[in-house]
Amino acid sequence: MFFSNVVISSILAAAATALPRRARDSSNSGSVQIVNNFDTDIYVWSTSAESGSMQTINSGGGTYSENWQTNPNGGGISIKMSTSESQDSVLQFEYTLDSDKLFWDLSSINMDSSSEFVKSGFAAIPSDSSCSTATCEPGDSNCAQSYQHPDDVNTLSCSTDAQYTLTLG
Repeated sequence: MFFSNVVISSILAAAATALPRRARDSSNSGSVQIVNNFDTDIYVWSTSAESGSMQTINSGGGTYSENWQTNPNGGGISIKMSTSESQDSVLQFEYTLDSDKLFWDLSSINMDSSSEFVKSGFAAIPSDSSCSTATCEPGDSNCAQSYQHPDDVNTLSCSTDAQYTLTLG
């Protein structure tokens, strides 16, 4: 009995090693880190086909990180940030993976001009220096580097390997 169990286990192990393996997809190795330099906590929801659970980024340097995700319905991902738990007046970091490219933008469409994000400013900087950055200076309620209207053209692209830092304040 023991011998037959050992033989069967050996056969199964040999068969498993002979099966084709899916190569690790290294094209999605990038990520975004959000740094909260505000004096108030920030609430974050990563949204694809459905809104993810709320995360809190503590004030005074707290961080939130997300590896690039794909949306099951083929659309993009929106990381919504707010100073309230009710998703009022949100700044959005939006991205879509397309092969080895990441298309991304910042959106202020659903953000009040009196928002802490406007008062303190924000900047998204990729680790790849050949890629564009987006910076909105403190007080700039009509920042040209963040979507203000749905028909704005502010989508940027970079390699999916790039690491992004989105600094708030």
